[in-house]
Amino acid sequence: MSRKTNKDFRNFGEGSRVLRILIVEDDSQLAITLKYLVEDNPRYRVVAMADDADTAIAAAEQHDPDLVLLDLHLAHGTTGFSVAVRLNYLGVPCLFVSGKAPRFPMPDLALGCLMKPFTAEDVHRSLAMAEDLLRGRETIRPKLPDNLTLYEPQVDVTAIEPGFIPSKPSLRTRFEHWISGQTSPQH
Repeated sequence: MSRKTNKDFRNFGEGSRVLRILIVEDDSQLAITLKYLVEDNPRYRVVAMADDADTAIAAAEQHDPDLVLLDLHLAHGTTGFSVAVRLNYLGVPCLFVSGKAPRFPMPDLALGCLMKPFTAEDVHRSLAMAEDLLRGRETIRPKLPDNLTLYEPQVDVTAIEPGFIPSKPSLRTRFEHWISGQTSPQH
């Protein structure tokens, strides 16, 4: 099955389709609340919900969402980080939704992080910002929610001169090696 890339997503027509969202949250009450808040806007539709890493990956592969709202601490001792790595590989962007944000930005894995607790307005404004980023729209919003951090986008590799050799492996490469239990790749 062919997967879309972020670039493919940005190219579909302005407002031409509903943003399909997967919610990955282990707290069932919060997941239901988040679904309600997401679908409060007719431009967004929740295509599936999951509570652990395996279910999240299966749902992403089955439903091919445009965006995943991803908790970092999931059921059965799993984490959202491994899900984010797999989603990145599949070309599916995510927005972390967590009570404890990563200690450093992870633009290779997510658009940003919406901190819990959040209000309905925080969710609505965060989704609007994520949608603008995904559709490649410039926005002038009065203010981001205080509990939303957007990560700076990755360096566009097409803009790098031929022959450029990075000084160390990317965060994504290092993270994938860490998850798999391998030592850091040589550079």
